[in-house]
Amino acid sequence: MAWSAENATKAFLRTLKLGKNKVAAPDVAEFVSALAAGGGARLLVDVPAGPAGPTTLALLTAAQQTGGRAACIVRGPEELRASIEFLGPELTAPVNLVVGDAARLLPAGADFVLVDCRLENHARVFGAAQAGAAEAGGGLVVVRNAALCDLPAVEGSGGGLRVDLLPIGGGLRVCRVLTAARRIQWVVRVDECTGEEHVFRITSPRKKWIEAS
Repeated sequence: MAWSAENATKAFLRTLKLGKNKVAAPDVAEFVSALAAGGGARLLVDVPAGPAGPTTLALLTAAQQTGGRAACIVRGPEELRASIEFLGPELTAPVNLVVGDAARLLPAGADFVLVDCRLENHARVFGAAQAGAAEAGGGLVVVRNAALCDLPAVEGSGGGLRVDLLPIGGGLRVCRVLTAARRIQWVVRVDECTGEEHVFRITSPRKKWIEAS
């Protein structure tokens, strides 16, 4: 991801403003929003342990900044009802609320996924998010409340996984997933003075495609 300080700052400030009424833990929400927006994420998914909350709003703010989309996957009908109540009519509409097993329902192409370690099957969701981000061409998988769990850093097929553990909230584990496939191009350049041909191999990440809404 190419970093945009402007997007990160705007998302941070918008989340801070929104947090006056909605966000109980602004340190986590603001950081997550800035991280997602600064990285240019276009398909952002929150997987909370309960209903949608401050982090869902943080991802929504980031998505609005980057022109992307935000989703939240909750476990069941009770969490869905609580999510709608928390978000309210105005904020429920732009968030794609999904009910079910996040490990199976994570949308293809998600390049920013936030997983709560308090979720019962967080390890499976983490693995699915990793695989999805790699197939999407790379992305970030962030685990909140990371002090409560011990997730293995599984090597991906596209070169691995970089992990940083940050002392924010209950601990944030930021995992940068590399692309699973790279496109190889051969470029030929001709030396105008000697007439010699020089062949270069260029490897670049596979382009991400975002499904139209």
